[in-house]
Amino acid sequence: MTTPTLSVVICSYTMARWDDVRAALASVRAQQRPPEEIILVVDHCPELAERLARHDPQARLVLSAERPGVSGARNTGLAAAGGEILAFLDDDAVAEPDWTEQLVAPYADPAVLGVGGLVTSWWERGRPSWFPPEFDWVVGCSYPGSPEHTSAVRNFIGANMSFRRAAVAAAGGFRSDLGRVGTSPYGCEETELCLRLTALHPGAELRYEPRAVVRQHVPPARAKVSYFVSRCYAEGRSKARVAGYTGTRSALASERRYLRRTIPAAVGRSLAQRRWSAAGALVGGVSATVVGYAGGRLAPGVKPAADPRPAAPEAVRVSEDARGRRT
Repeated sequence: MTTPTLSVVICSYTMARWDDVRAALASVRAQQRPPEEIILVVDHCPELAERLARHDPQARLVLSAERPGVSGARNTGLAAAGGEILAFLDDDAVAEPDWTEQLVAPYADPAVLGVGGLVTSWWERGRPSWFPPEFDWVVGCSYPGSPEHTSAVRNFIGANMSFRRAAVAAAGGFRSDLGRVGTSPYGCEETELCLRLTALHPGAELRYEPRAVVRQHVPPARAKVSYFVSRCYAEGRSKARVAGYTGTRSALASERRYLRRTIPAAVGRSLAQRRWSAAGALVGGVSATVVGYAGGRLAPGVKPAADPRPAAPEAVRVSEDARGRRT
């Protein structure tokens, strides 16, 4: 079987991450299975675009053609990409040398629509003693309660995900009213896209592959209590918006398991170990997220009349493989 072609997209928006984006780019250049193309999307920062063009003239540099924010930048990368598989790497993450190989291999199964991997954390000044690993999603990383083995999942972490490009294009890409804009702590654009893709292709699978590893840089600003609380609140607001689009059953299925199992066990361990600050962070994080969700559901306009990026009328054709599974 022919190996599918791969485009890797790195989106960046600020000169403040210059060292990070250089490291991300270098990690892609060092892959054992080089991608067919590397696309650098610059989100409305001319100075960064000029500097990247000088730094790596071989990469394909694209200026975001949409509204500012990660969703618009990713959609710009989607429009520019030519690979059959489209992989996204955050500009403050570095990929292990076999990252692309591990991401692409599962696509040999035609039922696989997307593949995401493990996101480990690198705390620039060390993890704060109060910051519970169960809340590593706050800093964009994998966390206890996430799958530990290869398995089908509802959605991926945005720092480390890939899709069949044609399917994402046919679905309309990422919603432009979800996701970060600059330093805002909002998100869930990847969750909504994953839910939309699986709704369009009921027989397909989004697969988590823990051997596809990237390491996320966590700067000191994200190790503060103020960021932790604001990010939890924003996650709740973002999930409320996703629930408005997809319904609460699909939007909150993983969160219900997390609240029933992962959090109570983590609180119990923290109390048993007399780690009072960690226990407080667990309870406070859940509380901030719930308050954000409740506020989001009560806010007017949480259910917009129309998707700003509706699925294209011609969806990707669903075919039958030799075993009769839909793809």
